[in-house]
Amino acid sequence: MTRGAILRRIGRSPRLNIQLAVQRLARRWRVEELDIPLDLLDLADSGTIAQPLRGHAPAVDRVPRVAWLALPAAAGSGGHTTLFRMMRAAQEAGFHNTLLFYNRFDADLTHYANVVRQAWPWLICDIAGVEAKIEGFDACVASSWATAHVLAKRADNDAARLYFIQDYEPYFYPRGETYAFAEDTYRFGFLNIALGEMIQSTLDRELSVSSELVPFGADTTVFRLDEPQRPRAGVAFYARPGTDRRGYRLAVLALTRFHEKHPTEPIHVYGTANPQLPFPAINHGTISPEQLSELYNSVVAGLALSFTNVSLAPEEMLASGAIPVVNEHPDARAVLKNQYVEWARATPSGLADALSKAVSRTDILDRAKQASLSVSGRSWRPTEEAVVRVLAAEVGAELEDGHIVSRQ
Repeated sequence: MTRGAILRRIGRSPRLNIQLAVQRLARRWRVEELDIPLDLLDLADSGTIAQPLRGHAPAVDRVPRVAWLALPAAAGSGGHTTLFRMMRAAQEAGFHNTLLFYNRFDADLTHYANVVRQAWPWLICDIAGVEAKIEGFDACVASSWATAHVLAKRADNDAARLYFIQDYEPYFYPRGETYAFAEDTYRFGFLNIALGEMIQSTLDRELSVSSELVPFGADTTVFRLDEPQRPRAGVAFYARPGTDRRGYRLAVLALTRFHEKHPTEPIHVYGTANPQLPFPAINHGTISPEQLSELYNSVVAGLALSFTNVSLAPEEMLASGAIPVVNEHPDARAVLKNQYVEWARATPSGLADALSKAVSRTDILDRAKQASLSVSGRSWRPTEEAVVRVLAAEVGAELEDGHIVSRQ
């Protein structure tokens, strides 16, 4: 019996009818093409592109100019926040930054510039769109697989080219053409900057590609333990429907099991406007880092799932006294070395059991304090300093006490 015949026999809910109709329209109009952030006219090919020049020295009478290529930012984006931290460090060291937004759909640049100015007011830089030719810069930094292709196709060959890699982005997709497009970017010959050991080991294992390792950081200024501590209850999770690497559906299944075991424990959700969940939950929507720290200070534990690199969330949770439950991965353990992390098999039962273990302890407040102390002093400063050193070496600039003093 066909799928359609089965559905006709058992009956369909209005919601399912709408979903099936939308699915048919989406297939007819090839909506899946919208998921690719790159215009294929900007597709580069590692087999044909000229290898970029490295270590180009700028003129001695001016500040080195750096272009940072990114996809448009949404407020609260962790990846953009990390990139912008590196840009701020470069600016403080004496570089002149320009943020170049690439958007294949020609979105309103003014809107996205305003998003940056409002969501990251501490970032000082010029903001522009990517032009047909990227020129006038001493170095250009790609921040995603799509911008790496754009950099390879459009950049002035006199500029040093770098690639700040926060995730192994082929894993964003099933094995296929888009996977291959993302994978090829690591062969372009840019100086690959790997954020953490998980990225470096994956690049080496999958492609035998070398990279400069910079340490994974943590924000323990905004995220910190409230004193005195108040009673804690329940768990939190970051909801990103439609983003497989964040494990949304897996988290929902795990939390459904958790709720069955602990029906009185509150479940807090943040990151999406209106999630459809099969259990009662407190939805916070999109919240600021300060509000998120407050939330973490109220719960016992949180789900911190990520499948392409360690998430920012685990150490932010730890700093605020919440126990992170993290999907098991040997490469992730190399980055996140902390005894208070609860590693769990990436199954509904495995994650639910780890959450259950956390809320069932009798020493919740003491453990929260010890977890926070375990990341005391952690920051993004070592990462920023490492990126600045790499950038300075690529443009031939000399650093003294972290600032440019001369250019060779």
